[in-house]
Amino acid sequence: SLPFLIRLFPSLLTKFVYLNFLAFPFFADFRRPELLVNNTISLHLTTEPGVTVGIWHTVPGSRGAEAQGKDQRWYEEALADAHPVIIYLHGNGGTR
Repeated sequence: SLPFLIRLFPSLLTKFVYLNFLAFPFFADFRRPELLVNNTISLHLTTEPGVTVGIWHTVPGSRGAEAQGKDQRWYEEALADAHPVIIYLHGNGGTR
């Protein structure tokens, strides 16, 4: 019966292959990353009209003491300094 169900509902197959309906860790507030990861802030970038991408900016441990208690403006300015930026693409899980 499984092949028959997949034939009738192909979107079911994609749900079970990618499991993008699961958010792990459960009950985590991804809008407040500082509760999960030290020296991290949540930002949003507008890539084109109507498309906004949520990102987390995490400064390295060597700047951790400097980042304590800083606001969003400090993190945005830290992106513009001479330090390299590493972009990590997390995949299709619907979480950061």
